[in-house]
Amino acid sequence: MNDNFKKARELKKFLTLGEKETLGDLACFSNTAQRRRSEPQAENEYRQAFSTDADRILNSLAFTRYIDKTQVFSLIKNDHLTHRVLHVQLVSRVARTIGRYLGLNQDLIEAASLGHDIGHAPFGHDGELFLSKLTHAHGAGHFHHNLQSIQFLDRIEKGGQGLNLSLQTMDAIVCHNGEAHSTKLIPEGSRSFDDFDAMVRAVKAKPMCDKISMTMEGCVVRMADTISYIGRDLEDAIRLKIVTRDQIPVDCKETLGQTNGTIVFNLVTDLIHNSLGKSFIGFSDPISQALKSLKEFNYQYIYKNPVIKKHLSSIEEIFNYLFVQYLSDLEKEKQSSDIFTKFLNGMAPDYRTDHTHPEIVRDFISGMTDSYFIRQAPDHLTPEYIDNV
Repeated sequence: MNDNFKKARELKKFLTLGEKETLGDLACFSNTAQRRRSEPQAENEYRQAFSTDADRILNSLAFTRYIDKTQVFSLIKNDHLTHRVLHVQLVSRVARTIGRYLGLNQDLIEAASLGHDIGHAPFGHDGELFLSKLTHAHGAGHFHHNLQSIQFLDRIEKGGQGLNLSLQTMDAIVCHNGEAHSTKLIPEGSRSFDDFDAMVRAVKAKPMCDKISMTMEGCVVRMADTISYIGRDLEDAIRLKIVTRDQIPVDCKETLGQTNGTIVFNLVTDLIHNSLGKSFIGFSDPISQALKSLKEFNYQYIYKNPVIKKHLSSIEEIFNYLFVQYLSDLEKEKQSSDIFTKFLNGMAPDYRTDHTHPEIVRDFISGMTDSYFIRQAPDHLTPEYIDNV
């Protein structure tokens, strides 16, 4: 055996022993990771399973495209607005902080955090809604960005081979839902790959996804998603003068604060204190109520504010145009089309046989960055960037 392989095994053994000493009873230990395909070579490296997952996600093509994906605000010339690439890093940081205090597996938390939004379509939740209308109308089910994250990581990356991520990482990604309000999350218990695949099929048939992760780590990521965006989106809206701090509900100011830093601090502190030694992840009732109030405020005055929607009028038209165009290109086998040259070229043959034309179009469009999406649009639909809302 190569001498470096021996050293790597010793290093991994050291980390495995360290987990036994530092992680709590409710943590997901790295040696319990399950993969669809066995990897004998993993025995000869120093990384533990969930650390490997995080590295694979971080080095994926889909992760690279985070750099130009909308978080909330689109087509606005402002370099200080949050983009998806920053959001996932914030989730990872917040979630790992919580996990550290609760004695949970920070590698699993990091992997799920980095991968949780990889399936987001261009132009954020607006794009998700536009694309979902099209996929549902064409028999490809509802579009959910968390399911699409798994689609990229498990079926599209590496030319259709997928990254062979662990079941626990993929489960946490599917079960994140920062939009839903949860006071307390209790892990649903172990799942097999058959259970996981059945869950994915069930969610695909529904307009909403609200499954709970099988691990404490997955529950932490779900809570951290909300913690990471709620105050940050508020700061972005204030920067754009969509709302003012004076408008923030009084109960939110008194309980959570009125700046992102204070809001994150209070939410994280309460979540850790309320979850220590417990078999659930949850907030205290006063903090949960204040968070719910702040989320309702954000939805009313930010996310559903027509002021930030008016300049997106052509985006849905572009989704409709591209979806129909790429469907036609597939049916006509138009090899010069970008869906062939930029997406299907080099893809494993099984991918085409396992996916319908609408599903292939879904995968191509959802993987686009905002700017690439706009470049595909005909001139008469090309939107303009604005200096402010």
